[in-house]
Amino acid sequence: MLYPELYAQLEKARWNMATDIPWEEFDADKLTDEQAQTVRMNAITEWSALPATEMFLRDNKDDSDFSAFMSIWFYEEQKHSLVLMEYLRRFRPELVPTEAELHAVRFEFDPAPKLETLMLHFCGELRLTQWYRCASEWHSEPVIKHIYRTLSHDEARHGGAYLKYMKRAIEQHGDEARTAFAKIGMLMAASARAGKPLHPTNLHVNQSLFPNDTVQSRLPDPDWLEDWLTQKIRFGSEWEQRVVGGILRNLSSLFGVELDTVQALNRYRKTLGASPAA
Repeated sequence: MLYPELYAQLEKARWNMATDIPWEEFDADKLTDEQAQTVRMNAITEWSALPATEMFLRDNKDDSDFSAFMSIWFYEEQKHSLVLMEYLRRFRPELVPTEAELHAVRFEFDPAPKLETLMLHFCGELRLTQWYRCASEWHSEPVIKHIYRTLSHDEARHGGAYLKYMKRAIEQHGDEARTAFAKIGMLMAASARAGKPLHPTNLHVNQSLFPNDTVQSRLPDPDWLEDWLTQKIRFGSEWEQRVVGGILRNLSSLFGVELDTVQALNRYRKTLGASPAA
């Protein structure tokens, strides 16, 4: 089982919201209205760990190990929402999300193949790691800069945990897992070419609710994410390459082959599709 090992690792890295966030360093002159609004939207977005956890538990009823790990992931992701709301409560109380706004991003996700979902969320953690690093650099107020750095470190650790379950999946399912991971890896690594970097919160996940079936579509401002990335934190090609590089490096290690470009990943994916096992 991976859960006991991951519990011990993540427990050592766990931060305390009361003592590890330097609330006393807040500088009101360095927090703009624009920046405070982005904190509000991220707080609501992070609340969507709730329906994601419900999805994982539903679709992994045969996997008690991974389901137990969800207790850690869910706790830490909900704490991300909570610390952002605490920041607003202390310094911009008029912007604290309402319970109705939080509940709006809790809706049922359609069932999906477990291996593809695992890879999708692994890539999502890599992307969030870089989004939050970039956000920390964009912000000028010291406390929220520290919070985003803290969240970025959490997301990186979560990606590492998902990677361990991906390694286990290859041991158990062989080329079936490799094919699923390569397919989603291609989708996520090449998504920026279509002008829309993909993340679990902007994917359609419930056909009966379409088009109001992405987390972002259910925010008070459905266009917020694109504007935040392009006009606010300016998550450009240099940052995007860090995401793509992380996907390729980890898949190279996972598959035991060198995948230094998206094209190389695509060629490898095609070899899996041609194999009898696939």
